[in-house]
Amino acid sequence: MFYYQFNMGDYRRDTGHLTLLEHGIYRQLIDLYYITEKPLDANAMRLVCVRTTEEEQAYKTVLADFFQERDGKYIHKRCEFEISKYKDKSSKATDSAKTRWDYANAMRTHPFLDANGMPTKEPKNLTTGKPNKTNKLYNPPGTSKTIVAKRDCHRPETVSEQVWDDFQTLRRAKKAPLTSSALNRIDKEAGKAGILLEAALIECCARGWTGFKAEWMKGKADPLNFTAANRRLLEKIETEERLLIVKPLELGF
Repeated sequence: MFYYQFNMGDYRRDTGHLTLLEHGIYRQLIDLYYITEKPLDANAMRLVCVRTTEEEQAYKTVLADFFQERDGKYIHKRCEFEISKYKDKSSKATDSAKTRWDYANAMRTHPFLDANGMPTKEPKNLTTGKPNKTNKLYNPPGTSKTIVAKRDCHRPETVSEQVWDDFQTLRRAKKAPLTSSALNRIDKEAGKAGILLEAALIECCARGWTGFKAEWMKGKADPLNFTAANRRLLEKIETEERLLIVKPLELGF
């Protein structure tokens, strides 16, 4: 370890009797202890650069006052405590990181498996093991609910791109992504009202509706009279049908 908390109050209380030379040697020994994360041995005197007789005497004094000799090793209680605490914290951080990476890798390859490899329809909380209540619709990484909803709903051929885009924009603005089920309900209600789906969607865009019901059109439009949108769509269909009939005749069939 290359960092440790230094408590000046504790240090001054325990080392008030040391000379300046002994202070220097003691700090060097402590730094060496933390860097190697193990008790000192006979090489410690050489590693902290003890050379003169005076320095050697100060070195021996420090060892006698602050270290316990055991089988040729010099043990410092405070250093051992700090190193043990550091290793425990480091081990927990490593285990936590491994759990997150394992879960992320599992979700990339099996998006409907939990951290234990069991099938699930939505992600689970790693702490409680229960499904995340906030995720009512599971989305693969990098996608949103809007994108997922759009995949299941395609523009019908009877609806122009402009009307379709306008209605999609309206639904997204109201945080109600369009789904196939919602579109089918609108189409069914449009039939009850005697109008085409595109006309119903135009009405929704004009009035800010995210949905449509036939009863909403009572008193607003006569089901027997087609709207301008209906007429345009019917003219388009009739034109395409005429082209399908004319082309084979031109080719001599």
